[in-house]
Amino acid sequence: MAESAREELSALAAIFCGPGEWEVLSHSETDGTVFRILTKAEGLMGEDVPLELLFHLPVNYPSCLPAISVHSEHLTRAQSMTVKEKLLKQAENLLSEPMVHELVLWIQHNLRHVLNQPETGSGREKCTFATGTTVDDGLWMTLLHLDHMRAKTKYVQTVEKWASDLQLTGRLMFMGKIILILLQGDRSNIKEYLILQKTSKVDVDSSGKKCKEKMISVLFETKVQTEHKRFLAFEVKEYSSLDELQKEFETAGLKKLFSEFVLGLVK
Repeated sequence: MAESAREELSALAAIFCGPGEWEVLSHSETDGTVFRILTKAEGLMGEDVPLELLFHLPVNYPSCLPAISVHSEHLTRAQSMTVKEKLLKQAENLLSEPMVHELVLWIQHNLRHVLNQPETGSGREKCTFATGTTVDDGLWMTLLHLDHMRAKTKYVQTVEKWASDLQLTGRLMFMGKIILILLQGDRSNIKEYLILQKTSKVDVDSSGKKCKEKMISVLFETKVQTEHKRFLAFEVKEYSSLDELQKEFETAGLKKLFSEFVLGLVK
């Protein structure tokens, strides 16, 4: 991560110092930093609208746009997506310089105007290289492994809703104790799904209390290749044997990935 990005994180922690206003959710030298900012902005009727803004800064930020997720109990899902798209559009004007604080200030002052505008299409994460050219990430795929699901029915419904909201296709797969989620879609939407998966209280602990998912791992992430099947929908499927599961992967053009990542999960 660039020195300017590290300095920005320190400044943000100092600025958003109230109770619960700032939380670093994850940090990695390879995946970057994910953090949450809680703030408020003026809504359509002049009321205070609480906003939960999740930012994922890639390792090459600020040369690359951050992934942004917007949540609020006072906004519909469509409104939250519109706010996200407007923030990403604003971020394009700030590329190559630390931008998070400016983006937060911008939405604090402009939320009312954003909600008054018609909804736009789905935004895509873009990365700008030294040549100044812009590259669209295109269709990506990721495979996730979950350790367990205690509240299975509710958990499955939540995963299906997230996949639908983020226009992701693929499979939620159960085979014995193995639980896998295969996702295809826009890379920025997959990143937003991962943020939701890691930060939402989606399951319950051994005492029955709601809890966040702490036992999830990303087995692989890759751009969809010509030999890979394009999934048309997101489906929940149960398999009675390892052979059945393997056939699912082979049909999707993922035989090698199955051998490398899934077979090792079988005990």
